Amino acid sequence: MHLHILGICGTFMGGLAALAREAGHRVTGCDAGVYPPMSEQLRALGIDLIEGFSADQLALAPDVFVVGNVVTRGNPLMEAILDAGARYTSGPQWLAEQMLFGRHVLAVAGTHGKTTTTAMLAWILEHAGLAPGFLVGGVPLNFGVSARLGGGRHFVIEADEYDTALFDKRSKFVHYRPRTAILNNLELDHADIFPDLAAIETQFHHLVRTVPGSGCLLVNARDEALARVLARGCWSRVQRFGTRREEPGGLSARGDAQAFDVLRGSLRLGRVDWSLVGEHNQLNALAAIGAAEHAGVAPEAACAALAGFENVRRRLELRGEAAGVKVYDDFAHHPTAMRTTIGGLRRKLDRETPPGAAAPRILAVFEPRSNTMKLGTMKARLPWALEEADLAFCLQGDYGWSARDALAPMDSAALVADSVSALVEGIVRVARPGDHVLCMSNGGFGGIHDKLLAALAASPPAAGLPPAR
Repeated sequence: MHLHILGICGTFMGGLAALAREAGHRVTGCDAGVYPPMSEQLRALGIDLIEGFSADQLALAPDVFVVGNVVTRGNPLMEAILDAGARYTSGPQWLAEQMLFGRHVLAVAGTHGKTTTTAMLAWILEHAGLAPGFLVGGVPLNFGVSARLGGGRHFVIEADEYDTALFDKRSKFVHYRPRTAILNNLELDHADIFPDLAAIETQFHHLVRTVPGSGCLLVNARDEALARVLARGCWSRVQRFGTRREEPGGLSARGDAQAFDVLRGSLRLGRVDWSLVGEHNQLNALAAIGAAEHAGVAPEAACAALAGFENVRRRLELRGEAAGVKVYDDFAHHPTAMRTTIGGLRRKLDRETPPGAAAPRILAVFEPRSNTMKLGTMKARLPWALEEADLAFCLQGDYGWSARDALAPMDSAALVADSVSALVEGIVRVARPGDHVLCMSNGGFGGIHDKLLAALAASPPAAGLPPAR
């Protein structure tokens, strides 16, 4: 079968392309722009890419056009497909019908932590010898690819609540029909398609309705929105995680986020000792351990597997060091995720700082690139999100609201620039040896990581002063 994929460089559609290629299909695709890591992965697979959505791609005459949700009416190729009456489908529907049917699907849903938790769960099953298939919205370092078919009956998938396609406004995850589903957390996001939190809760309940009675829901016990979702009706076994230790049956953690015991009630099931930071990753681990147990992996074995878990690219990934300044890349693009990431790095640096010494500074750099952030829905939460950073730097885009006004409560601790080059100049001007620069975006951020490392190397930082607004 020949698939031509519209929007192929998105994390989901790129993963689907990899699966289709592995299954022996001919795959081509197009997109408006490409950036690593997906572009690198597609090229390595030998998949032909076309820049843009020109109508003349109709002449490729594939067996089916697979349409990503980035495509809208008015897109030249989509209009040509509709006019020609050519066969088309969505990515989630094609995946469900061609790849997932008959397999034990383990789906990971939630506003935050989906990618990391999906990668954790896939690694646990791999470590247990189950050879799972998976599709992750990033590149797990343990595997080096974002998707594979696998040789076993299990398939682990990142279950996104974003809409399926221009012709199917249900959330992607309703197509997957999981037997095991993680509900990690839930808050307002994707404000471009969801009017409020209640609308997202409805979609999550649609997912709950697809899990069989013999299936299992792993649910964050601390999340009020998820409690409301289950109150609408639940027909499957529920295993809660993040519970208080005195609660029987729930999974909880005892100890530091980098070394902790996993408990069910008062019973110790195993111990996780790993390199990841932050309480959020501790919760992610509990969810993955519980889901793996439903797939037949003992919690003790799951804990042992996580000791070798290497996380996902663009999750607090150290991109390099220049002139004593470390530069990180992180996918955080929602205020809660930004605060969590900064907080996790802060806790790590505090632990590593000798008693009596000053903790290193964190310079948080971000671009409001997601559709939700561009709308300004979350702008009032930005000072809260950046609270634990010493200095903050923001790229002002053409999104209809002023980042300078939003960050005004931070006064001189925040700098807003109108270009990546100006942002780099501002960071280099105030950076000091020992600083940790955390760049956060769900896109390529104009290659800021390499530009910043090069600029730091060319102009080594001195003592530095806080930036002026």
